[in-house]
Amino acid sequence: MELDPLRDYLLTKAGAYQDFPFGPDAMVFKVMKKMFALVAWGEDPLRITLKCDPDLALSLREVYESVRPGYYMNKKHWNTVTLDGTVPDDEIFAMIDDSYQLVVKTLRKADKEKLKNTQ
Repeated sequence: MELDPLRDYLLTKAGAYQDFPFGPDAMVFKVMKKMFALVAWGEDPLRITLKCDPDLALSLREVYESVRPGYYMNKKHWNTVTLDGTVPDDEIFAMIDDSYQLVVKTLRKADKEKLKNTQ
């Protein structure tokens, strides 16, 4: 997967925006100031780190060699996916959707209302 389509998809999420809090090499995508994706955009192939349900995270790691515990993240709740073509794009998009939803689910009620009004 190429960077532009990946970034475009991440930014389709309601309230999503791009940030660089860890420096220029780590492109972070947030919703209401909470991270849901981190892209190592200078890597070849690209790597993306996504929040994941712990049981699903383990399952995805068993199915795909390119899915590993989150790099520099809580290994239980985050996966890092090397985008080398071994994971189908639809599966990557589903992982992004799950990550976004997991983060939105933890937002305060007031933030969820603000987010709802941005749609």
